[in-house]
Amino acid sequence: MDVHSSAKNSPAEIEIKVHSIPPPVRYPPLYTQPPPLIHHHIPPPPLYYHFSEEWFPWLVPFIFIVNVALFVLSMYINNCPLHSRSCIGVQMLQRFAFENVQENPLLGPSSATLLKMGALDANKVIQEGQQWRIVTSMWLHAGVLHIFTNMLNLLAVGIRLEQEFGFARIGLLYTLSGLGGSLLSSLFLRKNISVGASGALFGLLGAMLSELLTNWTIYANKLATSTMLILMILIGLMVGILPHVDNFAHIGGFITGFFLGFILLVHPHSNRINQTIAPHGYYTKSKYKSCQHIFLVLSVIALSVLFTMGFVFLFRKVNGNDYCSWCHYLSCVPTPLWSCDPLCNSIQLGNQLNLTCLDNGKSRSYTLPAGYGVISVQELCSKLCI
Repeated sequence: MDVHSSAKNSPAEIEIKVHSIPPPVRYPPLYTQPPPLIHHHIPPPPLYYHFSEEWFPWLVPFIFIVNVALFVLSMYINNCPLHSRSCIGVQMLQRFAFENVQENPLLGPSSATLLKMGALDANKVIQEGQQWRIVTSMWLHAGVLHIFTNMLNLLAVGIRLEQEFGFARIGLLYTLSGLGGSLLSSLFLRKNISVGASGALFGLLGAMLSELLTNWTIYANKLATSTMLILMILIGLMVGILPHVDNFAHIGGFITGFFLGFILLVHPHSNRINQTIAPHGYYTKSKYKSCQHIFLVLSVIALSVLFTMGFVFLFRKVNGNDYCSWCHYLSCVPTPLWSCDPLCNSIQLGNQLNLTCLDNGKSRSYTLPAGYGVISVQELCSKLCI
């Protein structure tokens, strides 16, 4: 603003000149600042991106707590000092002391206690109609070493999967895989009882493998991821050929989880297409690929057939070893270091059982009560061979 005055004029006149200020620039209502420039010379981003909501993992820790609590309960029910003088850690653990290594080399309860709590005994499942053992056995563990390795693997694998896919999918995957493992054990494992979450855990590994195949394009380190996963699976299956390890549960759980991975662990692929009408020049469109739909349909058919056949054979009391003479090698391979054969030769006539220990040559006859199972013979044999 400029001010000028003149003394010659009376009264004094003041001339005021005001410079007008231009109005502010108004942008369209959608913008509070100038719209960004679109640089078409910048190459578009990679075709596929992996967008996923991260879930808070609570189911896997809950499964961990349930398994540990049931193991503690099995040790409480076992009460080794009540029926044995050769317990391990009686002074410190008292009622929770472990059975001797001849009865249980994994530092845990007796086989009789595990059977009482729901261990898988194929004879009881088939002959006595106790199919519920197929489910309960996957929540029990034979010893400290057994539960430690299984729960460590559960936390390492399960939490990552639950964070990415949510508790509903992982809970269904864990349960059905454990069921598939127990079902295969019932058809082939006739000389021993079986407990453990190994079938369910191998189901998680199988699902990770199928998830890797269907979502291959979203992984940055494809070779490292696939190599590590395959090594984990092979090591677990090779450990399963050792005696006293139920590899049928591993195989059944892995097959079930592998097919379930194509159904439950599928990501839509995000395709970002260049468009000048959108901010930054492209928009995102997520959709499933045709191969994912094909794998899903085939997996549903395969699982339906496998579970139907498994339960039909189970209710018809079919022994899988009668139709596959070499399948027993999948669970135990004999070597000069160990034998897969039982410790005792047995001859049974009605309820009369004659056992001969192969280690010390001792023989003894027993009168077995009605409703006995494999576990009864195993306990008698272990006592005879001491």
